[in-house]
Amino acid sequence: MDHMCKSVRLHTKMIRVEAHKIAYMALPKAACSSVKKALAMIDPAVDVESLPETKYEYDKWHSVYPTQKFRTYRWQRNIEKDWFGFAVVRDPVKRLMACYTNRVVERGELKNSRNLKNGTYNLPVEPDPDFFFQNIDTYRKAASSIKHHAMHTWLFTGPDLSVFTKVYTTEKMADLVRDVQDWTNAPFEIGRENTSSMRLTLDDLKPETVKALTPWLCLEYGFLINHYSKRPAQLQAF
Repeated sequence: MDHMCKSVRLHTKMIRVEAHKIAYMALPKAACSSVKKALAMIDPAVDVESLPETKYEYDKWHSVYPTQKFRTYRWQRNIEKDWFGFAVVRDPVKRLMACYTNRVVERGELKNSRNLKNGTYNLPVEPDPDFFFQNIDTYRKAASSIKHHAMHTWLFTGPDLSVFTKVYTTEKMADLVRDVQDWTNAPFEIGRENTSSMRLTLDDLKPETVKALTPWLCLEYGFLINHYSKRPAQLQAF
């Protein structure tokens, strides 16, 4: 595991397991609930049994390890050696679709938006996927939860993924499990937290909706070119 011992620049709000010298930069809708729970289970600083109950079971892991946006000055100021620092990224289409299926449909979070309740933004709180994605920029302004879960990857990971010891895709979580087990010489398991029961793909959206999302998605695929080199065929048409 010598390759894991390169210097890792750590964000002050990066999730850290001091006992094992592990650091994790969480990305919303990229298995972060599952990874946070797994880390909490091996973190001696977390008393899992005493955590308060939450409406959604997986929310407790976010109370232990809040997800924070990247800040350049913190990143540059905090450098640790001999830590295993990692991030998990997700296919941009799947991550964006999950923002709708999980936050809008399953959790109904638009109903709690003060800006929508008071009429600051005249938008439905139960939009169909086409209306939601065609108006996603306004929904981001109207609801902080949507903004948080539909922001570009680099706003959470930072602009340079090479600073991490390893970057995993959600399709390669088994590799993360193996590497953390090797690093800690202890059991480490990642389950599936906060999974959406509803599935949504670009094929389910109208062509004009896909066209509206294409600029945002192309920026994401450009940033993640080393991890998701093949863009969906639907994006090639625009």
